[in-house]
Amino acid sequence: MDSSTSKNTAAQAPSTNLAAKAPPFAPLEPTPTLLAELAEQSNRLETATPQEILHWASERFAPYFSMATAFGPEGMSIIHMLAEIAPQTPIFNLETGYQFPETLELRERVKTRYGIEVEFLHPEHTVVEYEALHGGPVYESNPQQCCFDRKLTQLQKAAGSLHAWASAIRRDQSPDRAKAPIVGWDKKFSLVKISPLANSTKQEIWKMITDHDIPYNALHDRGYPSVGCWPCTRAITLGEDERAGRWSGTNKIECGLHSIDDEPNT
Repeated sequence: MDSSTSKNTAAQAPSTNLAAKAPPFAPLEPTPTLLAELAEQSNRLETATPQEILHWASERFAPYFSMATAFGPEGMSIIHMLAEIAPQTPIFNLETGYQFPETLELRERVKTRYGIEVEFLHPEHTVVEYEALHGGPVYESNPQQCCFDRKLTQLQKAAGSLHAWASAIRRDQSPDRAKAPIVGWDKKFSLVKISPLANSTKQEIWKMITDHDIPYNALHDRGYPSVGCWPCTRAITLGEDERAGRWSGTNKIECGLHSIDDEPNT
């Protein structure tokens, strides 16, 4: 991965409040003209660097362009690039109430390093309220429903004030992600979805992190290459797939943000 970003990036960015937007907002519609534009740009950007893709996305969709992050290595790499390319970009995290303390701690490290304040989007109910409503931990009885309630609904709400969002997926992470275009229409959230790291590899991501001293989750040094909510994430063993620790022991492989199946199993 070619990176022109500086190791000592310290961008002065405003607060990333998703509500602080102008000019007047009107939602995008997936017209034939827009879909044709997205397909054309996706093909054009197949050979572009992640920085070039992010620059195009910001130029095309700001101030209604945002990024969702779980503070993974890919997400931290995008934050690092956005801090230099488009530091005004709002960035948010879907705070389920079940995230690891090590994950939440990265929010402060991002603020200190880049001057960017990642906004936490919270579900309607606290963890205590949610588990009381359902008679116990839903992640044990129906993890798909838990992800839908605690994550997807929050992004659906945020999508109502956006035109486009950046995701940190790589095509080599899973079968669903392998189908991701660089730029495409996200039917689930009625947004343009941009995946600047789609063609990147794990090795390229970590080279960027080490080259530029990008903050990362301490759990990655303890056998957790992919980190989600603590009840549904475990460390992996030597030789396992990097996402093998997510929802281990179930047939679930995605939270639903990046999968084709967008409905909970009820």
